[in-house]
Amino acid sequence: MTYQRKTLANSVSFEGIGLHSAAPVKMTVHPGAEGIAFRYGTDRFAARPENVTETTRSTKLGTVCTIEHVMSALAGLEITDAEVELNAPEVPGMDGSALPFFDALESAGTTDLGIAELPPLFRRLFVHEDPIKIAISDGNGHWRYDYNTGDRWPNAQSFEFRATSESYREQLASARTFAFFEEVPKIIAAGLGLGLDENSVLILGPDGYKNEARFPDEPARHKLLDLIGDLYLSGVPIRFLNLVAEKSGHRTNISAASMIRRALENKD
Repeated sequence: MTYQRKTLANSVSFEGIGLHSAAPVKMTVHPGAEGIAFRYGTDRFAARPENVTETTRSTKLGTVCTIEHVMSALAGLEITDAEVELNAPEVPGMDGSALPFFDALESAGTTDLGIAELPPLFRRLFVHEDPIKIAISDGNGHWRYDYNTGDRWPNAQSFEFRATSESYREQLASARTFAFFEEVPKIIAAGLGLGLDENSVLILGPDGYKNEARFPDEPARHKLLDLIGDLYLSGVPIRFLNLVAEKSGHRTNISAASMIRRALENKD
């Protein structure tokens, strides 16, 4: 797997509130040359699965919460090197999707850093914790997520796409985080989702969406968006992988990213 390493041509800043904490935050993504890393205060955390410290309803890297949407945008643009600096310990939630990150990062332009090479995956990798399944292989960027809520609406949704920057932006980047209507009070009571509103979260009622959806299958698309962000912690450009997932969340996504890293380093 040979690819062009890329970083930003210019720094780009975002301001908002944390998706879960509602704390005001400014985040600046700078050009880098040592992979992707997140900086908060004096701490710097390389974007690698071994540095993930929490996976409850989001992915926390070291002390920095909710990194998955900006990581997904970086993956969609195949930006391999960047320094993400924050003045608070959670990435701004923006509109609950990856689109604001994608568009601003794309507008900043990129600079080539030279050619990098990774060994191919010589075998298929599986995470299987019934009913959770993730299957990964060396491939050409074909990704699919099967979202299934059983007897509860929306029952079953599937979304698949071929990973390019254009298809990522048009088909995936704007899919927002979502929550079940009946779980909202418990989520808030747990101190989560405090930075969301009717524009930045899709609410799933018992028989339909409670607010306007951007896609008929927006939950399945957002689950794939999150999965891409989490899997990009492996350091592998998404166009080199074929992947099918069902019912996975951040915990099993990170397990899959770790599995990829170990396979590439011949540790498994």
